[in-house]
Amino acid sequence: MSLIFAMCLFSFSMSISPGPVNVITLSTGVNYGFKKALSFVGGATVGFTLLLLMIGLGLRFMTGLLGDYLTALSYVGALYIAYMGGKIAFSARNAASLVTEKQSIPTFGDGFLLQWLNPKAWIACISGVTAFKLGYSLPLLGLFIGIYFLICYVSIACWAFLGDRINRFLHSPRHYMLFNLTMGGVLIIVACYLMYLQVLV
Repeated sequence: MSLIFAMCLFSFSMSISPGPVNVITLSTGVNYGFKKALSFVGGATVGFTLLLLMIGLGLRFMTGLLGDYLTALSYVGALYIAYMGGKIAFSARNAASLVTEKQSIPTFGDGFLLQWLNPKAWIACISGVTAFKLGYSLPLLGLFIGIYFLICYVSIACWAFLGDRINRFLHSPRHYMLFNLTMGGVLIIVACYLMYLQVLV
């Protein structure tokens, strides 16, 4: 029971904490509402748990390659995060124009892909698998994935719900513009910071 509790705490702390996926989810909730954000939420959840499964099954065999892959991932992930930040920063400015900009709504595929390019997701998966020694026990790995799937979905959905509530306070095109520029700017800053970390290394 204590192991399950520890897994729940780990999953919750990693899933609810701010990161690129949660920032995009928040922004999607603000701009398009809770229900339309759920597709992105689902993609991010499925993408993360599949990544967790692959790392859990293959960590023993890819330890030597992991360092090089994570370095490349940091660059590609930073570029993709910056791209998503740009999309958010220059997205629709008011509720009326949101209806005509359905192509801008982050999709299931966006959520899925972002997790595989998100350094935070890789760190969470690798640290979870190693901390609970899941690479050596398929039943434990399955249990962890099940717990993480539920907690991850609910946690990310909470950000979408929060965004939907924030929407009630945005009463003009200027409010939407400022919010979207802020959220997009945050993602671009995160992307630049990830690139900076790689230069330091």
